[in-house]
Parts: sequence; C-alpha cells; structure tokens
Amino acid sequence: MRMDYPVTGDGALTTRSLYGLLTSVVVPRPIAWVTSRSAAGVDNLAPHSFFTVACVDPPMVQFTSVGVKDTLRNVRETGEFVVHLLGERHLEVGNASGTDYPPEVSELDALGLEREPSASVAVPRLAASPVAIECRLHAALTLGDSTLVIGAVQHVAVDEAVLDLERPERPHARVSDLAPLARLGRDEWGTVGRVLEIKRIPYSRISGH
Repeated sequence: MRMDYPVTGDGALTTRSLYGLLTSVVVPRPIAWVTSRSAAGVDNLAPHSFFTVACVDPPMVQFTSVGVKDTLRNVRETGEFVVHLLGERHLEVGNASGTDYPPEVSELDALGLEREPSASVAVPRLAASPVAIECRLHAALTLGDSTLVIGAVQHVAVDEAVLDLERPERPHARVSDLAPLARLGRDEWGTVGRVLEIKRIPYSRISGH
C-alpha cells in the first residue's frame, strides 16, 4: 500500500517535512564541492548535493542553492566558481565544509586545505580533489526559496591517476579510482558500491526491424 502525501491544500506536508522526504527518495545525489571567492577576496568551500550536468554542447553544469548562502553570494559577486569531486577519503572534511562559517572565514583556511591556481578563473582549485571543473556564471534562476546556478564550463582538470587513457581523444575517469561520495537522506552518505554494466539495446534489436 502506498502512502499519499499532498503538497498543497489540507493535510499538506510542511516544507521541512517535504524536503526530508524528497531528499530521502531522490538518491543517490552527486555532490558539487564548490570553491568560490567573495568580492572581498575570501575563499569559500561548500558541498551542494542538488547537482548535475546541465548541457554538453556548450558544456554546462548546475547546482542549486537552497536559500542564500555564501557560495551563491560569491558567485553573483564575481561570476566564477569551481566544482570539485568529493571522494570517500574526504567524508569528514567534506561534511565540515558544510558548516555555517561566517562569510569572513575561509573554509579552506579553517580546515587546512591546500589551494592551487585555476587555469581559467581567479577562484582557486582545491588541491585535494582529483577533479576540478572551472566555471563562469551563465545564469542564476530563482525558484521559490532556491536558486539554480548554471555554470559555463571553461576548463576541466582531472588527476591522471584516475583516468583511462586507452583512447586519449576520449578520456574516461574510472569510477573505482574516483570513489565519489553521494548524499542520501538525513545524515546519510553513500558510496558507489558495486558497479553494474550493461550495453544499451538498440530499438532495431527489440523490434526485429
């Protein structure tokens, strides 16, 4: 038997309850570990789990800021940010980077994380992450209490140790070496676990034509 949860009208879930339900069923969610810089020059680092690829041609990625946080303010001020992969070995520091530090405090400094220069933007990259996607702001769309941030990808840097370069013109990151973390519900985090592989079936094979 299904339980029904209306989102409007009588008996509707509160926003907080609906948030908890949606984030526990829309899983696993990849995490954008985002560096940004304020107009005052303070470097920020924060995880955002409403994140995905938005477009490939031209390349764009997107994340959602629920409410107005330092990352969103910084991106609006400078127009730049860098998305990193958050891996299993960075669970504790990744979780700590989501704490509500004051805007004048840099999470990178507070957590002792090393910066490295980006290739195309002023915002620094996070040296600890094997993947960095440098972006310029394409659009920031207000959706109710949240803002959808779309970044035009300027440069992608990937640690050679996680790449399959059998076909150099089509580099492929090995998920087992990336070991990415995902967000689940409540205080739960996930790992990739067992990877299943299956070839896509062409319609001609299904239809017999």
